[in-house]
Parts: sequence; structure tokens; C-alpha cells
Amino acid sequence: MLAEDERMVRDAIALLLSLEPGIEVVAEVGRGDEVLEAATRARPDVLVLDIEMPGGDGISAAAEVSSRLPGCRVLVLTTFERPGYLWRAIRAGASGFVLKSTPAPEFVSVVRRTAVGARVIDPALAAASAAEGRSPLSGAERDALAASADGADVASIARRLALATSTVRNRLSAAIQKLGARNRAEAARIAREKGWL
Repeated sequence: MLAEDERMVRDAIALLLSLEPGIEVVAEVGRGDEVLEAATRARPDVLVLDIEMPGGDGISAAAEVSSRLPGCRVLVLTTFERPGYLWRAIRAGASGFVLKSTPAPEFVSVVRRTAVGARVIDPALAAASAAEGRSPLSGAERDALAASADGADVASIARRLALATSTVRNRLSAAIQKLGARNRAEAARIAREKGWL
């Protein structure tokens, strides 16, 4: 199954895979909020999933599919070379993580290896992730920082997260300190660039 919002890219991947013996594309979607329903109907062995799509991100979709369809192996295919995305995808249950710059024959091999249970991760990104390390942010700090990324004030963030304003301030302050940022806008930018948001 393919989940990719760019139609031309999705069509090209579908065509590439359809030319391979033993591989059949059983479903295609272009939105994150369509992934789980389509996967539940199609029951694919492998879900090739983009990270950024309208209607919901691929990492959340990977977590849903991994939780509800444990027999489906999730392969993240993205343009984003962000170590944080790799860590988040693996925690969400992804079996593999490769870049869209991967040559076509190698990509087909990755799909086949993922289908038989191998964990396949782009080697350069794996090395960068190891050097970068995991996000220093707790889940609560990440949520507060993500909620502030659009410039919302603390009271609005508190309402959105159903928290006290003092709790939000504390979480944002901790995130700013951990990231060595001057303010929450800079902290959000740093976290976004590293793929931690």
C-alpha cells in the first residue's frame, strides 16, 4: 500500500512496484487521515508511507497501523533527512526508513526486505541519527512546544492542552533550556529542523 500526497510521486512508485514480480500495490491514499481505514480494508504486507501529508502526519499513521495491524510492516519513504524523524518513526513502529533519493532498484530491494521482516534504515541517516542523538525533550515538553509553534500565547496553549498556564510555562521553559534557545520560537525552530516536532 502507498500513502503519499504527491500524486506524480505516488503514481511513479506504483508503476515501479507493479513492474516487479511478486509485488502488487493493493491500495493508494494521499492523506494521512485515510491511511488506517485503507490499510484495514486492504491488509497490505508493507505500507510505504510519507511523513508529511495533509490530514495527518505519517508518523502518527505509522503508530496507528502498527498498533492495529501488527502484520503490516511500515516503511517510511521521505525527503526529510532529519534524525529526529527517524527516531520518532521507529518508536511509532516503523520497520524501515529510506529517503526518496534512494535509487529505484535499491528501493525495490528495501520493500522486499521489509516484507520479510528486515529492519532497513538509510545508512547515512542512521549515522547522522547516532551522532545527533535522541531528542532531549520529554513528550510533555514536545507537546507544549509544538502547540506554541504557531505563535499562540501561553493561555491559548494551556486551553488547547487542557493544562494550567503555569504548567505550560514550566514545560516551555524546560524545552528552551534543553535546546539552548533564547526563546520558544527559536526552540520550536531548532526542534523542527531536527525532526523532533
